[in-house]
Amino acid sequence: MPVEQQATVTVSNNVIHCRGPWTLPNLAELERRGGILQWPDAPSVICDASEMTAMDTGGALLLQQNINDLRHKGRTASLRGLKPEFAELLQMVETQWSHLDNEAAAHRAGWAERLARAAQHRRESAVRALAFLGESAVAFCRSLMRPHSIRWRALLRILELDGVRALPITGLLTFLVGVVIAYQGAEQLRKFGTNIFIVDLVGISLLREIAPLIVAILIAGRSGSAYAAEIGTMKVTEELDAVRTLGISPMNLLVLPRSLGLVIALPLLTVYADVLGVFGGMLIASGQLNVSFTEFIARFEEAVSVRHFLIGLGKAPFFAVIIALVGCYQGFQIRGGVDDVGRHTTISVVQSIFLVIVFDAICSILTNWWDL
Repeated sequence: MPVEQQATVTVSNNVIHCRGPWTLPNLAELERRGGILQWPDAPSVICDASEMTAMDTGGALLLQQNINDLRHKGRTASLRGLKPEFAELLQMVETQWSHLDNEAAAHRAGWAERLARAAQHRRESAVRALAFLGESAVAFCRSLMRPHSIRWRALLRILELDGVRALPITGLLTFLVGVVIAYQGAEQLRKFGTNIFIVDLVGISLLREIAPLIVAILIAGRSGSAYAAEIGTMKVTEELDAVRTLGISPMNLLVLPRSLGLVIALPLLTVYADVLGVFGGMLIASGQLNVSFTEFIARFEEAVSVRHFLIGLGKAPFFAVIIALVGCYQGFQIRGGVDDVGRHTTISVVQSIFLVIVFDAICSILTNWWDL
């Protein structure tokens, strides 16, 4: 019966020799041996791990701790002979160690330093976002010059998932919003005997502002989060690395079909939402204010001009671009594991809704200045 090699750490001629299984059951003995060793005083130290037979996370953590201790003392520590599978585990531990060091340094820093680091982090994030936006714009222009490079099957799939399958929830939500607007407006208009102006209230508010905004917010929560989660999962499972290895651009494979599909789907969903929202207001006007369908439609044609519909419809493609790019961008920013996927998915929804509302506010200010 073969005798299992003992886990040891020794020093000779400025070389630290690591032998045997560096696993959790042997950590206590390894720490004891390391505590009584006289570490080399040379400026450059070599850690020889060629005779290491096994390693788990505990052993990798101890080895990384010893290397960091040497570096903190001003010595250059290099590792040789480590097996590839052990090196990969050590790399993971080193990455997590650097994150913990950064967090600990951030906690120890004063408020001015923390503020400076936060500003630097925001600046770096803005630079990455602008780079992603530029790369997306370049890929879109190239696809216009070479339409055959567009993945039409993926685009049609996005139209089905984010367009056709979103019809029920979009229609129900905007119908109820139209009902609520008409019902609340009816209570006030009845006091002044201006029942017919319920048409103006429902038509202009829904077509111009509320329907496009409600659809965009709904799609941001439904599709934008899905984009971030899908791309993030592909990155965590290293599928994106495999795609790049095959010579396929992730931008053409993932970002462009989603962006183009949503640019097509969102205006159509907005028109669908306009119809159902106005229909919901029409029902309440008939039931609460005795405004018949014929009177409602006649007043609608007179009071609600086409420009209100076009303004609302014109904002939909921009909403779609914001939602698609933010969702895809957050998916590409995922660095950790599954918990990082959830965090960036939440960020994508919040940022999409925030940017959509900001863009809508800017459009409202500009159209008011231009008397539209």
